[in-house]
Amino acid sequence: MRSTIRTRRATGALVLMLFLPAPSARAQELEPRVYLATPVGSNVIVVAVGRSTGDVIFDPTVPIEDARARVGVLAFAYYRSFDLFGRSASLGATFPLLRGSAQGLRAGRPERADRLGQGDLAVRLTANLFGSPAMDTPTFAKRGRHVELGASVIVQVLTGQYDNTRLINLGTNRWAVKPEVGVTIPIGERWLLDTYAGVWLFADNPDFLGDRRSQDPLATTQVHLSYNLSRRAWLAGDVTFYSGGRTVVDGMAQVERLNNTRIGATLSVPVAARQSLRFAASSGAWVRLGSDFTTLSVAWSYAWGRGF
Repeated sequence: MRSTIRTRRATGALVLMLFLPAPSARAQELEPRVYLATPVGSNVIVVAVGRSTGDVIFDPTVPIEDARARVGVLAFAYYRSFDLFGRSASLGATFPLLRGSAQGLRAGRPERADRLGQGDLAVRLTANLFGSPAMDTPTFAKRGRHVELGASVIVQVLTGQYDNTRLINLGTNRWAVKPEVGVTIPIGERWLLDTYAGVWLFADNPDFLGDRRSQDPLATTQVHLSYNLSRRAWLAGDVTFYSGGRTVVDGMAQVERLNNTRIGATLSVPVAARQSLRFAASSGAWVRLGSDFTTLSVAWSYAWGRGF
């Protein structure tokens, strides 16, 4: 009897996912040029909209058959750069609003759910470790292209909509932290290679439909190759790979770990002196378990600060 209850609870554990080309705090994001330094005192606001369709499930280990979902997102972000012990650094946050619908077969019976509300807030601290000391705008403008080594920490905060009586939620009801390191390598006058390595570390969800849910660390890597079309416009090809993340509910291990690859492309173009638009698309390339979805998004950004 107890085993049957566990299975029923795990089966309904769908949580809709957010994916953005702007700064985000999700395992499968594709974000080129994250570790490029910026002048001290710079500010950036971002408004992004996106749409994901397909097997958009946060925990793809749950045995839902023919799972399909549509998730729309409106996200707001703010970042500011500053001097951190003589190095270039930035701190910011992203707040998403989500609207999604999901359907699938649970125990052979069709079910559907619709949700509208807030997702989990993501806070990110990024610092340059090698290549770019803290600089004002005039000094930064005169500096050439250099190899950059950076590090960041993303903290996912429990602000998302969550109801322990519902099978589908927009929030995760748990803290998560992602430390990451990244290297940016200029190639010639126009090419840029980015590569990152990080790991998501998850706290337990203490009330997962009445049980405790834990998750193993989820390792992530990203590779981006971008080309400068002009001084402010660029195009990038993106690849991310993630592995691990097996879940345990009430002491009972779920199906298996993740081991998936996604590919995408990003185009950034200026629209005014301090404004730009970023278009992004991504899809599952090799999917072992879940997360076989397609995402399209566009983000508008506005920058200002001393010396702009």
